[in-house]
Amino acid sequence: MEMPARDRRLNVVALALFAHLLAALPAIPAWGQAAASPKTAGAAKGRTAAPAKQAGEAAKSAAPSAPEMTSADLDAFFDGFVPMQIQRDDIAGAVLVVVKDGKVVYGKGFGYADLEKKKPVSVDDTLFRPGSVSKLFTCTVVMQLVEQGKLDLDRDVNDYLDFKIRPKYGQPVTLRRIMTHTAGFEEVVRDLFISDAKKLKPLRQYLIENQPERMYAPGTVPAYSNYAMALAGYLVEHVSGEKFEDYVTSHIYKPLGMVHSAFDQPLPAEIAPLMSNGYGAASDGSKSFEVVQAVPAGSMATSGTDMARFMIAHLQEGRYGEAQMLEPETARLMHARAFAPDPKMPAMALAFFEETRNGHYMIGHGGDTQYFHS
Repeated sequence: MEMPARDRRLNVVALALFAHLLAALPAIPAWGQAAASPKTAGAAKGRTAAPAKQAGEAAKSAAPSAPEMTSADLDAFFDGFVPMQIQRDDIAGAVLVVVKDGKVVYGKGFGYADLEKKKPVSVDDTLFRPGSVSKLFTCTVVMQLVEQGKLDLDRDVNDYLDFKIRPKYGQPVTLRRIMTHTAGFEEVVRDLFISDAKKLKPLRQYLIENQPERMYAPGTVPAYSNYAMALAGYLVEHVSGEKFEDYVTSHIYKPLGMVHSAFDQPLPAEIAPLMSNGYGAASDGSKSFEVVQAVPAGSMATSGTDMARFMIAHLQEGRYGEAQMLEPETARLMHARAFAPDPKMPAMALAFFEETRNGHYMIGHGGDTQYFHS
């Protein structure tokens, strides 16, 4: 998912792609430094936002003016490009959505959701597993509770928990550090995926039994952590008193009209038949439904059309139609540079990764399961 340019004008493009095993992911860009984000409800006092990344601004100012992008342009380009890509890379199916100025300007499914039955992908109601893109939803509901003063980005998470993160380095794990992947946890994959939804443990039990070592002092070294993001989801559950999956449904899916999305495993009966099969490669045949134990870190299923609504809400500083998912100040805080080792390099925002590609500044997040890529 790609996000707006630094000046936040909403005349830019956001794009989401979910596919069955695309080619190898590009290397994750290095992170750059910035001061902490500006104050919002629940955030620490006295912090200021870092200036915009000079390289991105320079590239933007130097870029030549471009003609207006139209749906017809996108049709012509993607209809020629994507079928070639999925055939070449042995992909069963994909969905592509582009939004601009608060509207969907392109959306289409390619290939098959069920290759054996020749069931085509639908942009509206075929479900894909976006993997770690789920983390953006988790952190969005965290920020809703920050707005309400029920969570603080810079408070020790142990103050909220009914179990303890083991002390180390004399510094606390905080939500700001979790969302910038600087809590210091070692990344572990044990029990991240399990074979059967009947074996799915309650989130609290999983977090207690699988707490990893903290390899780095908090706030010093970026180290990706599925565990930490699952912990953030549990904080939402514990503080709100509502099961994490239900909380996201009530506070994101329903307000935005995302009727084909869920974190639940197995999927709710009304949308389960819409789930695309997963494929390691199209020629290898379909695989069984994946079960993600670290639910808030990556268990979501969604459609292209539903994801467009979430993209538009973030592009419009928390608003979609009449729904206000986040207050504008909170959305700006979530999108602002929050951590990096050097100011000249891309940074982490709160859950979003900064990147500059072809002269365009972006924030976004990718994701993978065993059989899906986004």
